[in-house]
Amino acid sequence: MATPPAIPDRILENATRLLAARGFDGVSLQEVADAVGVSKPTLLYHFQSKADLRRAVLEKLLLRWNDVLPQLLKAAASGEVQFDALVREVTGFFAADPDRARILVREVLDRPAEMSELISAHVRPWVAAIADSMRRGQERGHLRPGADPEAYVSVLVVLILSIIALSPCAVAAAPEGTPPADALARNLREVLRMAKSSLFQEPPTKSR
Repeated sequence: MATPPAIPDRILENATRLLAARGFDGVSLQEVADAVGVSKPTLLYHFQSKADLRRAVLEKLLLRWNDVLPQLLKAAASGEVQFDALVREVTGFFAADPDRARILVREVLDRPAEMSELISAHVRPWVAAIADSMRRGQERGHLRPGADPEAYVSVLVVLILSIIALSPCAVAAAPEGTPPADALARNLREVLRMAKSSLFQEPPTKSR
């Protein structure tokens, strides 16, 4: 029998869902506690305030990148097969639970100053590391010389998050009757195609 998630993990999971749907001001600690099935004092034992809970939710999402950073560094200057696998892993993390993308987009819009602090602490270091790796790939001729590494990484991440966070729009724009999962998958495949075509050099044409 599988071990049920620990109470802090359950609190973070439910807080992510509620904050993504209604925003920080639209959710009370009591509602989070009720969703978890614990008392409010129990919740406050693990997270001392609503602001503390919000920060823990965001930091857990942003720290995810530390788990995949070694692979990002390898794939950024490697071939397309590794790049495909990596982008699918990143998109899969957010597509598996779109609330992860929605809360990040919502918080950036609602609290840009606070999110800037978190992004500077958790995101800027790996963006810089990936950009350095991409430059090495450019020097070796694998990647397009005109690509701006820092901007490329930032735009790709924002694009992936936005597409997943706004997935209902993908459904509305898709041909009538398209299942929501299929509409989102089509959009993510197109992101991958665009990301690859704008990054990797075309193989040289063989002379006849």
